[in-house]
Amino acid sequence: MKRMLALFIFLSSLCLAAPATSTLIANIPGRTTISLNGPWNIIIDPYETGLGSRYYRNAKPKDKSDLVEYNFDKSPTLKVPGDWNTQRDDLLFYEGPVWYRRMFTYHKHANTRTYVYIGAANYKTRVFLNGEKLGEHEGGFTPFNFEATSLLHDGENFLVVEVNNARHVEDVPTVNTDWWNYGGITGDVSLVEVPDAFIQDYFVQLAKGSRDEIAGWVQLNGANSPQQVKLEIPEAKIKQTLTTDSSGRAEFHFPAKLVLWSPENPKLYDVTLTSGADKVTDQIGFRSIETEGTKILLNGKSIILRGIAAHDEAPLRGGRATTAADAQTLLSYAKELHCNFIRMAHYPHNEKEIRLADRMGILLWSEIPVYWDIDWTNPATLASAESQLSEMIARDHNRASVIFWSLSNETPIKPERTAFIAQLATDARALDSTRLITSALNRTTQLGPDLRELNDPLGASLDVLGMNEYVGWYEHKPEYADQLQWKIAYDKPVIISEFGADAPAGRHGDKDERWTEEYQVNVFQHQIAMVQRIPGFAGLSPWVLVDFRSPRRPLPGIQDYFNRKGLISNQGAHKQAFYTLQKFYEGLESQQGVKK
Repeated sequence: MKRMLALFIFLSSLCLAAPATSTLIANIPGRTTISLNGPWNIIIDPYETGLGSRYYRNAKPKDKSDLVEYNFDKSPTLKVPGDWNTQRDDLLFYEGPVWYRRMFTYHKHANTRTYVYIGAANYKTRVFLNGEKLGEHEGGFTPFNFEATSLLHDGENFLVVEVNNARHVEDVPTVNTDWWNYGGITGDVSLVEVPDAFIQDYFVQLAKGSRDEIAGWVQLNGANSPQQVKLEIPEAKIKQTLTTDSSGRAEFHFPAKLVLWSPENPKLYDVTLTSGADKVTDQIGFRSIETEGTKILLNGKSIILRGIAAHDEAPLRGGRATTAADAQTLLSYAKELHCNFIRMAHYPHNEKEIRLADRMGILLWSEIPVYWDIDWTNPATLASAESQLSEMIARDHNRASVIFWSLSNETPIKPERTAFIAQLATDARALDSTRLITSALNRTTQLGPDLRELNDPLGASLDVLGMNEYVGWYEHKPEYADQLQWKIAYDKPVIISEFGADAPAGRHGDKDERWTEEYQVNVFQHQIAMVQRIPGFAGLSPWVLVDFRSPRRPLPGIQDYFNRKGLISNQGAHKQAFYTLQKFYEGLESQQGVKK
């Protein structure tokens, strides 16, 4: 009885939780910035003594008898952005704190505020400027910023950042994942200069359910009274003047005649917002995304998503993807496969990929790392998930390519989990009502020898159901897919968000021999036939585009700490299954009359 009462109180507290908000500055590429990328001096701190030893002070001995037991000047360097695991062999498996220091020169300007912006750092981060603490951040994949105006010196400055990628049960993700726990500052670092009152964030998209009306809002920071904001889209002949309220917020809604963004025509408009001394320009595409029964509608027309799942891991070089070249290679692989869709698993990917997808016309599924079984009843765990969700949405809510906010992957069915993720769904809709909400589900009910049902109660909170299944790999032989039938408990679109099989590139045998390219092809052939029979089938994103590192995969000579389900090897070799899926997608394009 006590357990049931505790669960009721927990569920009630989730329902009362307010949606998370973000203080993130929007559109950093459109701002005045000073890059702090490049080599940073580092100190590895496996016993976590750096805080007590005050590494953040960047101290030097005052005289020959003064004791200082660290020296950033004589310490080695790591490249930022970049993970530490692949920059030094001795750090491949390292988990714990590393302290980074960057010296820089800065000249202060009147009527200017300056922020330190970090695109991503895994996982817990403390930031210090000139020996004083700026702030802390939790989460390994989303950006964050702290105002630094009062602590900056006119001249020489130093920034010290402690990054700790140690895993904990209460974290998001938790201690168990099937990808590499890359540590370090993996996103761009910059100083962002803005006026005293500036445009912090804005949302400029088609109104929900409309294809000829723009709706959204703008949020000022530092405005003490109502201000005017000009919104202009010159190519569409749009000029709007908005007036903010006392909190610096203005909402808008007006008609617009636009060329809609799509994979076949990824049209982007220059959008400019001006308020006082601040002016921000962005490139934004306009498209609608909604569901109708079991169909996904893009700009009012039914679409089948020809997708692939991908990790944010650098092709060829390895490690966390950080550069524009990494993004170009990964997305070009997807286009070569004839994809119009990528599931970006299992965490927010770097912003370069999302912006390139806008330009290339690739639809995206963006996900937070609520992965497997986490600490569902811990309020701090929920707060971390909400914060990461808020930061993901804040960074990418003007990107036309992003059509799904995904809340989780392969979570167990139990009441506290369902309530936890349902709260995230409520948060996501409060922050952005224009996109679809999904999760990758994998728990099904066996109704008969050859009949399964997807009836996860979390489905009630989702717009689109993702389903991971591995018939032919983790269960049964590939041929079992031919007889397997499916039921779906919800009248909603279904995306087969994962299926696949491991095969090191170049390893050959017959189609029944595991770990061969022929076996991988066999799985794909039977899966492709099966998934099209699933009720509500609206697309797929097989696992996975490129082989990626995983500490759970030690099999010598085959895995060697890589998940080998990629259609492309980590060295760029295209496996036979790549061409099997490519041929299927070419056929879907032809059936849908898509221009190539």
